[in-house]
Amino acid sequence: MKIKPLDDRVLVEQVKETEDKIGSIIVPDSAKEKPRMAKVVAVGTDEELKELIKVGDTILYSKYSGDEIKMDDKEYLIIQRSDILATIGK
Repeated sequence: MKIKPLDDRVLVEQVKETEDKIGSIIVPDSAKEKPRMAKVVAVGTDEELKELIKVGDTILYSKYSGDEIKMDDKEYLIIQRSDILATIGK
């Protein structure tokens, strides 16, 4: 991975949700809401942020946050610390 977020930013990979099925109808991806949970791939250079969030943590983030990027056929988000709502325990 060549991406290193700066300052109070975090690089995350969205957690894929399972396919929704209502009866015998499959709900298409275009009708679903984007997942708001993600796994942390890299943490920025802010020391306080590094104490709170570690690589591998699962987080919950704001609905309209982040900048989408694509690298090595994978999609990532770079989000700011203020957009992180919570960490999800193991």
